[in-house]
Amino acid sequence: MKSIQENIQFSDVEETGLLTLYCKAIESQSKNPIMVDEKAIEAANKLDPVLERSQSKLLRKLVTRKIDQRAVVHIALRAQKYDVYALDFLKKNPDAVIVNMGCGMDTRFFRIDNGSLRFFDVDLPEMIAFKKKIFNENERYQMISNSVFDYGWMDILEKTKAKKIMFQAEGVFMYLEPKKVRQLVLDLRERFPGSELVCEVVRKQWTSGTWGKMASMKMSRRLNMGKQAGYYFGLDHPKEMEAWHSGIEYLGQWSYFESNHKKLGFMRMFGKSKYFKETQYTVHYKLN
Repeated sequence: MKSIQENIQFSDVEETGLLTLYCKAIESQSKNPIMVDEKAIEAANKLDPVLERSQSKLLRKLVTRKIDQRAVVHIALRAQKYDVYALDFLKKNPDAVIVNMGCGMDTRFFRIDNGSLRFFDVDLPEMIAFKKKIFNENERYQMISNSVFDYGWMDILEKTKAKKIMFQAEGVFMYLEPKKVRQLVLDLRERFPGSELVCEVVRKQWTSGTWGKMASMKMSRRLNMGKQAGYYFGLDHPKEMEAWHSGIEYLGQWSYFESNHKKLGFMRMFGKSKYFKETQYTVHYKLN
């Protein structure tokens, strides 16, 4: 882990990468933690002196560790589930490649490394440049400075000659333009047939109109996120992507309400409702 000296300037959406890092660090040090992320704890401790000088209200708040407990639990449960997706994939394909699209400050490689895993983090140049100042790459772990829509990262991935690839988009697609997300998925299917995609989505009604404004207000009020952090991409139903191409196969879905974890409190009852389970959830696809 490297030391940090300079200030940070991120866009509203990029700041969510630090929010999720701190949520994992907070949960890791809680009583009976959902997950333990030692790298997140170490990184948060090193970032504190930098963030407390930031002009961003959100970043300064992270230093206090006073983040909405519902967000901490949600993010921890989601990270744990995406780890499970990757680990299950690796059990079937020990030499597989995992690609974390829009990775932010996530430390999944260090949590799931089986000794042979090849792992790629992909995010905007500003985010990756900062992440490289904290975490070290190695021969099996590479951070790529590309927008997910800049397909230079796909060229790098093709050179690995990997036959088994899982693409993960945790907390990413909902912030992006719908047409671009659709084209990205179609291009992944074309260039990497046989791969799998695990992505988080929201119900389409939360991406526009009154519902969209409510979502933005909620993020701003609860987490001090800026106006740019609204939702743009959503699905009417989890199998909607299958209509994009005959080669896209729905494999299943997951909502953190379904975990029935005691830290969800009263929200556990929402796990019985199809409507709530498909408000913000994860879908798993095969790209044939």
